[in-house]
Amino acid sequence: MPKVLLSILLLFLTYNLHAQAWETGGFIGGAGYMGDLNQTNPLKISGPAAGVMVKYNFNGYLSAKLNYTYGTIAGADSTSSNQLQRMRNLSFMTTLTEVSVIGEFNFMKYIPNVSHNYYTPYFFIGIGLVNYSPQATYQGQAYSLRPLQTEGQSKPYPNTAISIPYGVGIKYNFAGAWTIAGELGYRQPNTDYLDDVGGFYPNKASLSPLSAALSDRSGENTGNYIGTTGTQRGDGRSRDTYLFAGITISFTFITPKCYFNE
Repeated sequence: MPKVLLSILLLFLTYNLHAQAWETGGFIGGAGYMGDLNQTNPLKISGPAAGVMVKYNFNGYLSAKLNYTYGTIAGADSTSSNQLQRMRNLSFMTTLTEVSVIGEFNFMKYIPNVSHNYYTPYFFIGIGLVNYSPQATYQGQAYSLRPLQTEGQSKPYPNTAISIPYGVGIKYNFAGAWTIAGELGYRQPNTDYLDDVGGFYPNKASLSPLSAALSDRSGENTGNYIGTTGTQRGDGRSRDTYLFAGITISFTFITPKCYFNE
């Protein structure tokens, strides 16, 4: 775990004020991605997502939360409207496991069951770690792509990346100390391999038969393979993006002696 994330996590867990209001809840929704196999649709959901969180509310405007989120993303060139992508014929499915520390900022003063505002829009930004594991199905069997080094890498790329979560949402106090929130959050990880695609076609002679087959799948249906050594395999961008969108339901524990009294 990078030192900066560990430091933030320790501060989050040990910071103490006289007026405390802890909040905990669960998230359910969908996960999506933009990258080499989805270059144009930033709102495309390709798999489910779920998570849990614990939050510390410093006041009615500012809070910090620790998140754990699990989701799956997927993509397939065969479903693209772009002819060149359909010819490339790559596909993948990736499980994402994210731990993040996020600062959340309410536009209106919001304290469940106390403040006069029953709802507020908010935005958030933070830092996290994401573990990813791209797979592809070939001849009816699922294979992990990272160890196959399908672009001729000298060693497998890392399966964990630092990620920057950011996004917006709106929350509503629907009963007592209970809050429901709808949220859309994007993540910028420092990797281009969520989908196992990022660079150029390698020399297939240097790969194992399975790696070569999963590196260039363009001729599976036509027999015409387009993956010439050194030609572009990815979209040329340096990073992929993923997103989580859905609903959070949470409960706030409010101490009687605090700034919450209005």
